[in-house]
Amino acid sequence: MSARSNAAQRQNQLKQAVADAAIDEIAPHLAADTIIGVGTGSTATLFIKALGKLKDRFAAAVASSDASAELLKAEGIDVVDLNSAGTLPFYVDGADEITPDFAMIKGGGAALTREKIVAAGSTTFICIADGSKLVDTLGQFPLPVEVIPMARSYVARELVKLGANPIYREGVTTDNGNQILDLYNFMIEDPVAMEDTLNGITGVVCNGLFAHRGADILLLGREDGVVRSERRASNA
Repeated sequence: MSARSNAAQRQNQLKQAVADAAIDEIAPHLAADTIIGVGTGSTATLFIKALGKLKDRFAAAVASSDASAELLKAEGIDVVDLNSAGTLPFYVDGADEITPDFAMIKGGGAALTREKIVAAGSTTFICIADGSKLVDTLGQFPLPVEVIPMARSYVARELVKLGANPIYREGVTTDNGNQILDLYNFMIEDPVAMEDTLNGITGVVCNGLFAHRGADILLLGREDGVVRSERRASNA
């Protein structure tokens, strides 16, 4: 097996470890009427598979994407709309990048808008990630921006003015019928301010900065095990 294959296998093991840790985190709080928010992506998929073993201990889930909804249904878990669910006790999802202050870049799977909505509608956001996702400054991973199709070129020009290199993610349509611009070469020193700036551009639906509503709990998979940490009160 090549070094690259070994690294990929180890990363998958770390993702599985944090998915299992998230199950341990929420299991004591499950009840017959509990509805859980579930994210999208490779780590969230592992969480969904583990969650299926507990399907008889809670009521349903709210999915942040059509893809996750189908995975949940395949596990025998009922999927409900957020409008009918009320405030969710937990939202469990991964991150493309996360800082020590728990600001994140999300949206590599193009589900950023629904992910942000479900996160906003949840009391506790549990981020599950392998150790490679922890960074001091966001921006090595390209930041996704969801845009109304007719505004794509205009928004791209405005993003260039901010110093970004926006690249249209061709062939991708979000579950909301929109398009994605990925911002390359765009390091983000102040995630909260930049989240506001990007959302202020006409034609932007949402951006992949989760700074105003970052994670509350981080379960980080490292070589020596899963490290659990909570957001500091000063950043709440």
